[in-house]
Amino acid sequence: MGKDKLRKFAEVATFKNVVQLDAGKGYKGEWASKFFGNNNPVVLELACGKGEYTVNLAKMFPHINFIGIDYKGNRIWRGAKTALEEGINNVGFLRIQIETILEHFAENEIDEIWITFPDPQPQDSREKKRLTNPKFLEKYKTLLKNKGIMHLKTDNDGFYAYTLEQIASLNLPKIKDTTDLYHSELVDNVLSIKTYYERKYLAGNKNINYVQWQF
Repeated sequence: MGKDKLRKFAEVATFKNVVQLDAGKGYKGEWASKFFGNNNPVVLELACGKGEYTVNLAKMFPHINFIGIDYKGNRIWRGAKTALEEGINNVGFLRIQIETILEHFAENEIDEIWITFPDPQPQDSREKKRLTNPKFLEKYKTLLKNKGIMHLKTDNDGFYAYTLEQIASLNLPKIKDTTDLYHSELVDNVLSIKTYYERKYLAGNKNINYVQWQF
């Protein structure tokens, strides 16, 4: 691991808006009251990377609590540092493997979940690691409140098609979908938030897929 990554790992451990590994279990069922000190809704961004979506959503909706989840501390560092520097108090970050998410959040605790440009895990042998695999969807269903919303943005057409197949196979209500977000009528200020990787994809004229659904 490079010196810069080591520095970020060490620094992120000192951030008050970052919870790491088993420490997150202590907030289960009480993220709004115990971590944020309020009773506002809680929204998750999974595989949040540098946290651009998490931070920008928090800026747009100050009366909602946002938590970005990723395992790589050197990535979380960027979003957490920005939130601290700008005094954005309705955003936090949790460093865990998403497979363990039910250990950190209670049933019906979450209002919405965003998945933005995750690793598509294109190899057939890695299907179980795709974040819209049925085993993950079952976890999200447990966490979400009744009629809670799921969002997916991805540049990967194969992963998008796979996700639509899972939604259909489970007979889940699909609310919105498009294979070319920025040339559709769906695009708005929220969906126009761009991550570092999304900007790269758009610079290469790559289409952006989006789907919203419920359980």
